[in-house]
Amino acid sequence: MIETDICIIGAGPVGLFAVFEAGLLKMRCHLVDYLPQVGGQLTEIYPKKPIYDIPGFPTVIAEDLVKNLMDQAKPFDPTFTLGERVERIEQRPDNTFILGTHLGTAIHAKVICIAGGLGCFEPRKPAIDNLTDYEKCGVEYMVLDPEKYRNKKIVIAGGGDSALDWTIFLANVAAELTLVHRGEIFRGAPDSVSKVKQLAEEGKIKLELNANVKSLYGSGKLERLAIVHNDGSAKEISADYYLALFGLSPKLGPIANWGLEIDKNAIDVNTRDYSTNIKGVYAIGDINNYEGKLKLILCGFHEAALMAHSASELILGKKPTLKYTTVNGVNSF
Repeated sequence: MIETDICIIGAGPVGLFAVFEAGLLKMRCHLVDYLPQVGGQLTEIYPKKPIYDIPGFPTVIAEDLVKNLMDQAKPFDPTFTLGERVERIEQRPDNTFILGTHLGTAIHAKVICIAGGLGCFEPRKPAIDNLTDYEKCGVEYMVLDPEKYRNKKIVIAGGGDSALDWTIFLANVAAELTLVHRGEIFRGAPDSVSKVKQLAEEGKIKLELNANVKSLYGSGKLERLAIVHNDGSAKEISADYYLALFGLSPKLGPIANWGLEIDKNAIDVNTRDYSTNIKGVYAIGDINNYEGKLKLILCGFHEAALMAHSASELILGKKPTLKYTTVNGVNSF
C-alpha cells in the first residue's frame, strides 16, 4: 500500500505543478498516470510543439516545459505510478481514500486531486477483426518496457512521432523490426523521418510503405501477420509483437463511474477551491468544468494553487499561512 497525503491522478503539466504547490504546504504527493511517462499530452502528442502562453516564457517547447516542471517538483520528492489507470476509489470511514489501479496497485491518500487533462488516454486501434484476441499476447499500443522486445521480431505500425521514435530506439534492441505506414509521407519530425529512412537503407529495419496490417495469426500468441499494400499485393511476416502506435484518444474512462457530478464529459467544481461534490476530491485542469472555464495550462496552474491550500486546510484542520517563495526560497518549505 502506497501512503501519501495527496494522490494526483494525471501527471500532465497541471498535475506536476500541483506537486510544487502542495510541497510548499508540507504535503506529499503520489501521481498516477496511464501513460508510461510524465507530461500528458505535451509528451505524448506534441513534445516538440512551441507553447506561447506560459508566463515568463515568450516561447517554450512542450517537452522542455515538462522537464522544468519536474525540476520544480523535485525538491518535494513526489512518487509515481506510471503505465497504470486508476479504476476505482473507495472512501473510508475516516474520510481518507483507497485508490486501486487496473494492475492492482493500491494507494492510501488523505485527498484526491484529479488532474487528468482531457481524461484517460486510450489507444486508437486499427480495424483488424481478431485484434483483441492477441492483446497482452503480442498486440500492444504503447511501449512500457523496451527490454521486453530485445531479440524479438517486431512490427510497428504508424506514421507519427511515436512510431518513428520507437522504430529508431528499438532498431538496436529487436532481432527484426518492420515499420508499416499506410502512406509515403510521415507526420513526425523531419529529423526522425531521415533517421528511419537511413536505418532502412542500411538494412537495419524493413520499411513497408503504402501498406496496412490486415490480419493476425498465431496459436495462443501472435506468431505472424499479413500486410496488404495499397496496390492489392500482400505478404505474411513472422512477428512476436505488433505495436499499433496510432496515437491516443481522450476518454473520461473509469472517472465517469465514481459518483462525481459530470457535465459534457467534464467534472463540475466549486471555483472557490476546485472541489467536487465529494469532500476530499478535487479536479483541476482541462478535466474540470465551471462557468467561464478556459482550457489553458496557465489556468490549471492557478487552480492547482487554490486546490493545495484547500487540501491543506482539510488535512490539517486549519487554514494554512500563505508564504512567499520570493522571501523564503523553496528549500525552507
